[in-house]
Amino acid sequence: MFKFITAAVLALASAAAFAATDVNKASQAELEAVKGIGPSMATRILEARKAGSFNNWADLQGRVKGVGDGNARKFSADGLTVNGQAYSATDAPAKTKGEKAPKKAAEPKAKS
Repeated sequence: MFKFITAAVLALASAAAFAATDVNKASQAELEAVKGIGPSMATRILEARKAGSFNNWADLQGRVKGVGDGNARKFSADGLTVNGQAYSATDAPAKTKGEKAPKKAAEPKAKS
């Protein structure tokens, strides 16, 4: 019986350790516990959150400098969520009017 209780307690503790951290509810320390988020990034997130909760990943990326597609993927993989949602590539912010499209590869010249 003692082994069963011990195993159950350890299982619950393990589950709690891997629990998601929601960006709209997390404290400075909880944000810093996410791999890749240091004190300055956590502070930027909390400052941006003062203007209102983040609606989705695109909103977070648009309002917090340093949270691009790559970091969003990493943070999400390490347990960060926005309104309980993990990041997916479709959550990336849409390109704005002033942004340049990626250059196409040059086509080889035809021989004459």
